[in-house]
Amino acid sequence: MALSRRMAAPVLVFLLLLVATAEMGPATVAEARHCLSQSHHFKGLCVSSSNCANVCRTENFPGGECKTEGATRKCFCKRIC
Repeated sequence: MALSRRMAAPVLVFLLLLVATAEMGPATVAEARHCLSQSHHFKGLCVSSSNCANVCRTENFPGGECKTEGATRKCFCKRIC
């Protein structure tokens, strides 16, 4: 009986730590910031981000995406800052 009471305190502390760390959620990994630059070669309204990304690759950017600017959608090339 004495042994079970002696083990109860460490087990209780362990369970409290387990619950406390589960409440915090998984650790998040910091993402790299992306710099955007409006495409110089894209013509017209940007509807397809994949088409925008292809044009941006010809401008030596790794990718691109359509963004709404005002009332129009424009192609912005994206790279890690």
